[in-house]
Amino acid sequence: MKASSALTLRTAWLTGGYLLAAAIVYFSLAPTATVSLEQGWDKIYHLVAYLTLMLWFAQTCERRRWPMLAFVCMGLGVLLEFAQRYSEYRTFSYDDMVANAAGVAVAWLLASAGVNQAVRRLQQRYQRAS
Repeated sequence: MKASSALTLRTAWLTGGYLLAAAIVYFSLAPTATVSLEQGWDKIYHLVAYLTLMLWFAQTCERRRWPMLAFVCMGLGVLLEFAQRYSEYRTFSYDDMVANAAGVAVAWLLASAGVNQAVRRLQQRYQRAS
């Protein structure tokens, strides 16, 4: 595969990840009328959101960078919870922080098992097609 096509795929993947992070920020800070979550299920949503974020970005970097990636993902969750504390329409929750961290941990385990290979598979398919 040409270096430019690999770079284009990586750029597209990173852009998608940044859009995913932006969506997490939006839904974390939007008024609760915009976000309708049934009580109890919101922890599952937190877990899935941060699992997806960590797993998405784990595909773009080497394993040795995963600790920093995990730190950034969990840091985002903590910062957003504190931002909610100071909003007039959202609530602060340590349980949400735990759910976020659990999502990051599950993503790490899945990535360690090789689930994070989608980008490499796409690159291989693109290379065979070229």
